[in-house]
Amino acid sequence: MKILVVDDDMTLRGLIAYALRQEGYLALEASDGIMALKMMDEEAPDLIILDLNMPKMSGFDVIRKIREDESTTPILVLSVRSDESDQIRGLDLGADDYLTKPFSPRTLVARVGALLRRAGRERPGALQSGEIELDIESQSVRVSGGNPVHLTHLESRLLHLLVANAERPLSAERITGHVWGYSGQGDRQLLKQLVRRLRQKVESDPAQPRYIITAPGIGYILRGKGGDPPPS
Repeated sequence: MKILVVDDDMTLRGLIAYALRQEGYLALEASDGIMALKMMDEEAPDLIILDLNMPKMSGFDVIRKIREDESTTPILVLSVRSDESDQIRGLDLGADDYLTKPFSPRTLVARVGALLRRAGRERPGALQSGEIELDIESQSVRVSGGNPVHLTHLESRLLHLLVANAERPLSAERITGHVWGYSGQGDRQLLKQLVRRLRQKVESDPAQPRYIITAPGIGYILRGKGGDPPPS
């Protein structure tokens, strides 16, 4: 399940995204309303967590635009406790619920789960792309209907992101941000090692991968039906 977190406060946004990733969600981040609308079109998130007071485009305008486009994606508004009028205005514009600051990560995650259930968007137990089937609950993978192979927590998070975005190249920065909750120059080597370990469990010939393909200059892409291995 993809959750889009929209807040100009980088620290708070990062903490929210980290809490969601710890619970197995795919957390996307946007720092302003314009970026949020762009990611809505590109990523089709299952739920949006939206701060109201942002530069460039307010949260109110974001809600209005999303509902004008007839999207029914659930929206959870973040507001300051004293701004009851803002909470009411957000709900009137089409937000589904609100959470007042400060809040605990556990409360946020519980509210997200309740909203998704209400909208009939509960997390699936498994994800599949072509010949790759990931069981999220047991952290195991089947390839071409074979026996399940157990994955470590990090391997499962990496494959979850790749399967959810199958056939789309993902940058190394986005992958490391999802898997570890942060990204930096030193993380490239960690990512390479993690990809190598995952290939050993998914690929029949890890040296000539057919599913987890390197996207030169970008990062990695999952081809669920298998693709040609990169030239040697």
